[in-house]
Amino acid sequence: MQKCVVGIIGGGIVGLATAYQVLEQFPQLKVIVLEKEAEVAFHQTGRNSGVLHSGIYYKPGTLRAENCRAGKQAMQEFCEKEEIPFDLCGKVIVAVDEEERGRLQGIYERGLANGVNCEIISQSRLNEIEPHSAGIEAIHVPDAGIIDYRQVSQRLAKRIHDAGSNIWLSAEVTEIHPEPDGTTLISAQGELKCNYLITCGGLWEDRVIKLTGEKPEAMIVPFRGEFFELKPEAQHLCKGLIYPVPNPSFPFLGVHFTKTMNGGVECGPNAVLAFARDGYKKTTLNVRDLAGALSNRGFLKLAAKHWQTGMGEMWRSWNKNAFVRTLQRLVPEIRSEHLTMAPSGVRAQALAKDGKIIDDFVFQESERIIHIGNAPSPAATAALNIGKLIVERLSERDL
Repeated sequence: MQKCVVGIIGGGIVGLATAYQVLEQFPQLKVIVLEKEAEVAFHQTGRNSGVLHSGIYYKPGTLRAENCRAGKQAMQEFCEKEEIPFDLCGKVIVAVDEEERGRLQGIYERGLANGVNCEIISQSRLNEIEPHSAGIEAIHVPDAGIIDYRQVSQRLAKRIHDAGSNIWLSAEVTEIHPEPDGTTLISAQGELKCNYLITCGGLWEDRVIKLTGEKPEAMIVPFRGEFFELKPEAQHLCKGLIYPVPNPSFPFLGVHFTKTMNGGVECGPNAVLAFARDGYKKTTLNVRDLAGALSNRGFLKLAAKHWQTGMGEMWRSWNKNAFVRTLQRLVPEIRSEHLTMAPSGVRAQALAKDGKIIDDFVFQESERIIHIGNAPSPAATAALNIGKLIVERLSERDL
């Protein structure tokens, strides 16, 4: 059995950033990260839209709002130090009618409260920034940007190795045994005894929490986000990031246009129930995952209340023309022939028992274990600051 001071379950960007921050503050400690896949950043980290978020949407005072701005700055400083490219290409949030114009003002006020550099711009100014975008008014967020989080994660992994610590790959954890002096993990790569355990299980985090004998505060339901990509001849239709005014009931919904670091433009996503927690294809089915979602009281209440919205998302999943019509609200010149399928991602959507969406970070702590029970967007942007927050909480213990 191997031993370490800090064990971390999860080799996504949050787990890796946490390990990096532990070693930055306590370089003498031994840290081991356990990742169930054969590479880091395989799931949500490597399959998101790669946006450096500004923090404009989040309710002031929440962990999302507090971590996003500081996390974005920390991410930019890390990338500058490590010579990892990123692009502050800017974002516009576009109101296409009078009803959305009213909601736009509320987002703008949140942005100001969160210290975001943003301004409401006229249609003529919008046309200067994004000439092909529809809209009667917009918010311009010049500091929003794009980045390759998989590349960031790989660099974090290298720095962890350079510091003398380890990442166990293909090391799915099957048993967790909390003990008075630490925690023993049984994994596919062997046993590990750690003084302190941090879990960053993402799509599987609720199950990881259950392995410790605790009850998760947030239950995870997987939603697949499907994307299209603009063909080269249509990429001129988007210069940076073009976002809709979000629906307050479903702030994670709403297709948008995202410039990517390889020079392309992604369009999407929609959000449909995935039949597996790693259900990146429509045909991927995991009976346990699907049964868990369909027996989840929170999901059933959400589905019963908002079935029409869910049906609309499913219709767009199977009907390309319906997806195109949604995109045309933001960029009217888009045509079906401009689009080609892009890889999908799966979002770990946390739900409460009453069907309410849990849209903030959730931490569950005991004396020797810290669970990141929910890490919604902007988790990737804020990963280094989340790691710093975890280190502060660890520092209160006797390391």
